[in-house]
Amino acid sequence: MRSPFAYVPRPGVLQRASAAAAVAYVFSFVVVAFLYANPIVIAAAGAGAAVAGLVAGARQAVRAALRLGVALAILVMLVNGLVTDRGETVLARLGDWPLLGDVNVTAEALGAGAVIGLRAVAAMVAASVYSACVDPDRVLRLLRPLAGRSALTATLISRLVPLAAADHGRLREASALRGPAAAPVGRGALARRLLAGSLDRSVDVAATLELRGYGLEGPPVRDPRGRSRFDRRLYVAGTVVVVAAIAVEVAGGDAFSAYPTLEMATGAPTLGLATLLVLAGLVPMRAGSPRRLPVRRLTGA
Repeated sequence: MRSPFAYVPRPGVLQRASAAAAVAYVFSFVVVAFLYANPIVIAAAGAGAAVAGLVAGARQAVRAALRLGVALAILVMLVNGLVTDRGETVLARLGDWPLLGDVNVTAEALGAGAVIGLRAVAAMVAASVYSACVDPDRVLRLLRPLAGRSALTATLISRLVPLAAADHGRLREASALRGPAAAPVGRGALARRLLAGSLDRSVDVAATLELRGYGLEGPPVRDPRGRSRFDRRLYVAGTVVVVAAIAVEVAGGDAFSAYPTLEMATGAPTLGLATLLVLAGLVPMRAGSPRRLPVRRLTGA
């Protein structure tokens, strides 16, 4: 069982581009999501990252990230609505709660929490596209001259997290196949078995790395594939996204205020930037190869 976030080699633009170009393009959406407070722009950044993932063939990763992100966003919105007692539009008065005191749920507190959750959704979608479309080994080669041990750790995490997710799915499937007479397996037991398996795998990985000499200083390893003809396209797209976001920010297109009432900018610069972010997700699309017309042989009568 393969995790939806696992890297899968595909003949796509993001997969064939160099690691630096792919990372610069994908995380330009994350930069915009954390730079802005306007929910229109944040939602557009997440939509652009999702479109890029769909174009690159990471449909399952985008879908799984959206499920997890939306659940997290709802939780953040509800928690912020309960713990924040600010805003003029009171939706519900829930009385006195232990540790929280007098709880009044306001539309402004829910809106502020929704913006935080929306930013988390955009970041999770972009991270899922990166995990499914960017080769972690190429990222390791890219970062090894700068921080070899940190690059190795990050690469191992990107490899082992999808394996842990796949192990969890297999354990749940095995527990469901034990039959109706077997005792139900709780989440605690599944977590303990998953942790034990992860520790065993980490020990095996550490021994393998030691045998292969990863602890020794070696000569710099260059990417055998080198630069790709798609690098310029991704670099230009990422740069345009960030520069346009900064320009609209300076022009006042990020105006947003949650308290005392919800107010946000909806002018032409904001909507134009949102449209640009969604269209930027189409950059990894490859042009279709022209169809060849069938050639018929002319035979003499």
